[in-house]
Amino acid sequence: MSVTLPRALTATALIVAGLGAAAQGFDTPPAAGAPRPLSIAPPTEQRLANGLRVVLAERRGVQLVTAQLLVLSGAEADPGARAGLASMTANLLTKGTRRHSATQLAQAAESLGGALDSSAGWHQSEVGITVALPQADAALALVAEVVTEPAFAQAELDRSRTQALDGLKVSYSQPGTLAGLAAQRLLYGDSPYAHPASGTPASLATLTRADLVALHAARFRPDNAVLVLAGDLDAATALQLATRHFGTWKPAGNARLPAAVEGRSVKAASPIAIDMPGSGQAAVVVMAALPAAGADRATAIVTNAVLGGGFSSRLNQEIRIRRGLSYGAGSGIDLRPGGGALRATVQTKNESAAEVVTLVQAEFDRLAASPVPEAELGARQANLVGGFSRSVETTAGLAAAVQSLIVAGLPVTSLGTRIDALLAVMPADVQRYAAAHLGQAGRRVVAVAGESARFGETLKAAVPGLRVVPASEMGADGGAGLIP
Repeated sequence: MSVTLPRALTATALIVAGLGAAAQGFDTPPAAGAPRPLSIAPPTEQRLANGLRVVLAERRGVQLVTAQLLVLSGAEADPGARAGLASMTANLLTKGTRRHSATQLAQAAESLGGALDSSAGWHQSEVGITVALPQADAALALVAEVVTEPAFAQAELDRSRTQALDGLKVSYSQPGTLAGLAAQRLLYGDSPYAHPASGTPASLATLTRADLVALHAARFRPDNAVLVLAGDLDAATALQLATRHFGTWKPAGNARLPAAVEGRSVKAASPIAIDMPGSGQAAVVVMAALPAAGADRATAIVTNAVLGGGFSSRLNQEIRIRRGLSYGAGSGIDLRPGGGALRATVQTKNESAAEVVTLVQAEFDRLAASPVPEAELGARQANLVGGFSRSVETTAGLAAAVQSLIVAGLPVTSLGTRIDALLAVMPADVQRYAAAHLGQAGRRVVAVAGESARFGETLKAAVPGLRVVPASEMGADGGAGLIP
């Protein structure tokens, strides 16, 4: 007797059978697709009569505009005893102006479909907003108001100070924070880069409204600022908007712009261990000084990607995947105009802190000793290219990419050659860069924070000259006393 299957079932079976015949095994990764070219129009730059630079990164067809008013001064300009002043000043820009309260400003931004953000870092303070294209004019009016007319109300300063101090109290209980602070202090010595940009308990307590007003008057001025616009605008419209909202902006008084502040790294000091009795884990930080961002910028980025930038990086492969000593190990670079640094960070058990320090330093040495295999380098470059390509798909990401070039003092037109520059880095370039800046153990800084009774002796054997100091020495000044 013959049985006739339903037509639908027969078709389904045939499809499944066909798919099964063509399918790859579960252990075989799919072949990579052909790379899609990324087309970015070179940003254009114009300048107002008052000195304000206007940089436009066009993104046609995206009905959004990101506007960032970037001031080219930040934490490096903090006076010696006023760490965190630039950060506090930027934070309070959006907390009230001479015309509107903080609540009114937030409501105005929300009515435009955006949110005003302000912050400060090294060599930069900024106010930004992203809105739909028809709201660009009103959004720029808000940005101009908070940048040029901040109230710096005492009540807002007190509130922000309390929040910041509460945050530091929690942060200073973490071994990762203390190890990072100690490493930064040791690497930069008494230069402007040594202090934490967010301030210390001691410095935040002393900030006054007059300090904020003085910093704003000295640094927030059109000849020290750049308006970055990203979105569906043309150059003529960008200039028109900039002129309407910033054309009458003038420096406060007749004072000249203060000289640029440069932070200089110093010779690495003795390794240090911060004793935190009862700490459940230890944090390891190894830092090395890098030169100011310039022609080697792409090489620095690729070198970091190979060492510790991502899950497949050497640090994560060796420390997490092969040895199971951490949930994650990685590195990052900070390329400042006055000289940057590469920082490797690992959180681990107290008992394995010394082993982790040895492993991290070995990976620094390996990069300097031999070229990176081409397959490994190609994978890390592909990851960087993909990440960059995704980041500039949004107007906010495109503006951020332009901003990073401006802060580094590089031409904004180099945005369009970013991918080519990353792909042009060769194994010999990485080895040369690592040998020059990462391969000399005497120039590295090593800081470990945790319960030193559980790793102190083994760490002393791994890094001769180790100093062990109590966590209390980080104190209210963020570890300024650690500098020999």
